[in-house]
Amino acid sequence: MSESAADDLQHPRRNLGNRFRSQAEKFVKLVRKDPTRKEQNLAWAEQNAQQALLHDFTDERNWLTLIHIKKLRDDADGIHRCLEDLFTVLGRDPERLDNLAELNFLELGHDLMSATLLEDPLNPDKWWQKTQEKRNLQAFAERCKRLDFRDQRANITHGRRMQKLREDGQVELFIDLVQHLLAHRPANFELWLQLGRLHEGRKEVDEAWLCYDHVQTLRPRSEERDKYLKRLTERMDFTTGWKGPDANAKTSFLKRMEKLARKISAPTPDEKVEEYIEEVESEELKLQALLSAGDAEEAFFMARGLLTIGESWASEYMDKAREMLN
Repeated sequence: MSESAADDLQHPRRNLGNRFRSQAEKFVKLVRKDPTRKEQNLAWAEQNAQQALLHDFTDERNWLTLIHIKKLRDDADGIHRCLEDLFTVLGRDPERLDNLAELNFLELGHDLMSATLLEDPLNPDKWWQKTQEKRNLQAFAERCKRLDFRDQRANITHGRRMQKLREDGQVELFIDLVQHLLAHRPANFELWLQLGRLHEGRKEVDEAWLCYDHVQTLRPRSEERDKYLKRLTERMDFTTGWKGPDANAKTSFLKRMEKLARKISAPTPDEKVEEYIEEVESEELKLQALLSAGDAEEAFFMARGLLTIGESWASEYMDKAREMLN
């Protein structure tokens, strides 16, 4: 058995996705055999196709099966929503979404999805091969800096792509781009932990500590920061009194993340709310306004920054932002 096939069998969600897609395809075949029960069989087909996508959004066959069924049901609005959802997974791009406005979805929707997946594969290995063929790594980097990765699936998809950069030795680019993913989804503790270990391996002590500290803030039981401090103090080149980066380093880090998060405000922000947030001087009122506007990412980093400089009252707002992020 090949390694990839073995991985598929050991991946429960992927396996369930395959099973639901197979069921959907069987119901589509029944439509051809028994036209009198067309609507009923198509309804069952669509339900199974949706379940397949729910269990495994990384398999392009699940997307194409669902949109094919929606076409059979003459569901133009459903095709539109399916395409929008795919573009969210690929990183929400306003320009790409705007191009859908005048599209004949029943006629062109399936072809557009096929072309999109061919151009921008969900499989990280296929994506990396295509990226190398086109030699457009810089274009990918620039695109990452303007996309919206708040959707968990988008964060996972691009996290796997960025891992390919790291495996290829493009570590500096990986570190640069992965911060955009983390600014968009601060609760992704697995990625913070991965970044912390990378910095630790490079002996970038402060940077590693900041990542581990963030992981422990998100998951206090993990004790990743405390374990790292123990590893450091056991080495000859560190004294037992080392407690972590100074306040300036912590504040600078959180301000940088807050600034990155600010770039992904809601796609259609309320201008009055935006103006109010810019003008208000009170940090607490600004946090309240950010949370009311749904900008939990920016509020989270801002509250953490305030806690770093001793503003204990910000703890309540950090917890509220964290709840929204989860």
